[in-house]
Amino acid sequence: MLYEYDAIVIGLGPAGMAVSIMGSEMGLKICAIEMHRIGGECMNVGCIPSKSLLRIAKYRTAPDKLKGMGLLEDIETVIDQPFNKIQSYLDFIRDKKTMKMFDKVHLVYQKGPAKFVDPHTVEADGKKYTAKRIFICVGTRPAVPNFEGLDSIDYLTNENIFELEKIPDSLIVVGGGAIACEMAQAFCRLGSKVTIVIRGPRLMWREDSDATGIIEKKFEDEGITILREHKPIRFEKDSGNVVMIADKGQTVTAEKVLIAAGRRYDYSKLGLDKANVKTDQRGAIIVDKKLRTSQKHIFAPGDCNGHFLLSHAAMHQGMIALMNCMMPGPFKMNFKKFPVPWTIFTEPAFSRVGMNEKDLTDKGVKYEIVRINYGDYGAAIAEGVPEGFVKVFASKAGRIYGAYIIGENSGELINEWAMAIQNKLRMHKIMMQQHSFPTMGFLTKRASETWMMNRMKSPLLKKMCRWMY
Repeated sequence: MLYEYDAIVIGLGPAGMAVSIMGSEMGLKICAIEMHRIGGECMNVGCIPSKSLLRIAKYRTAPDKLKGMGLLEDIETVIDQPFNKIQSYLDFIRDKKTMKMFDKVHLVYQKGPAKFVDPHTVEADGKKYTAKRIFICVGTRPAVPNFEGLDSIDYLTNENIFELEKIPDSLIVVGGGAIACEMAQAFCRLGSKVTIVIRGPRLMWREDSDATGIIEKKFEDEGITILREHKPIRFEKDSGNVVMIADKGQTVTAEKVLIAAGRRYDYSKLGLDKANVKTDQRGAIIVDKKLRTSQKHIFAPGDCNGHFLLSHAAMHQGMIALMNCMMPGPFKMNFKKFPVPWTIFTEPAFSRVGMNEKDLTDKGVKYEIVRINYGDYGAAIAEGVPEGFVKVFASKAGRIYGAYIIGENSGELINEWAMAIQNKLRMHKIMMQQHSFPTMGFLTKRASETWMMNRMKSPLLKKMCRWMY
């Protein structure tokens, strides 16, 4: 059968962009369909605008530092109403920078949703397109719990929070994950009275308690209230404000409510049944280790498969899915074998890669912990960023299982640990790698040196060293 295109890409978030741009540069004929905006959630209502808001919030008390963001000309307005400025950044990034990358792609842009007609045919804007392979690169939506009265208030999610006209005087944040933590700190620093409501005993309760404890203390020091082990049961309007009633009788009144309670999968309009593409009980699209769906010519990289809801993971999966189309069997890649580092961009930043203590304990893996505190490092003290630590989980032989980094530049530092895990480098390899001094990255070298010094506690090794000397 002759197909009109080599590939159809549905959705132009990070995964779809990777497939479309790489594929077109390789000489493939690509049709890409996007009903909303290039860049998907990350660029438009996720990681990019949130980082801009966090930077503005950070420099609120030091307005001279806003000069580098082009904000010095109207500081008071930007701090009180940052969203227009953020949107101007997004428009420039999307329309002036990103769109140029799609010159070789046939774009069906902002002309309605795509839906399957059959396993090789997709319809959009009243037209049908056929392709040898199809890449489903749609994202997820905010999960909104069925709280009583929530539908009667103008609640916020990450999809509309950047459309606010001004910073609210007060804000309730429901949830304790990445979006909740970043927005809570940003809005607090911009002048909102912030209350976080979480079901669990602490923020990010699945993560290392030492790490989350640092974030919680920072939040409380900055004036954020954390209601632990509380569940909202009802919302009511009250003279232009919103009242949240929790299950333990606690009430909180605020101008706005942000729901940041996870993600949901809803692909009912995509017509997956027409293509015989299967989903799991959550609604996520089922893929094998090569990112193929139940139809081997249809791939589903990115958030829609439910494995790693992160923009960089989606980009990486898009690249792997495309390459797997071309590789012979033995050379196809298993996307699950690549470690996924991630960062929550609070201050201090919270980063992780690989397994944590719970993962290792559940699997019965023996490990030791190496911890290096920022506060014990001269450069961190001198630069006024002593909060945080590097914590590494490793074997006695130096195999690296995972790492947490909480502190200044942790989002940059965590990548070295990801590379080490991916390439099976051991702790002594990191120790022998020279690190520029005095950078925060030197903490990584210190961790490896500490691991090596722990080896020297062995009487046998000490005897061997004396003999060789």
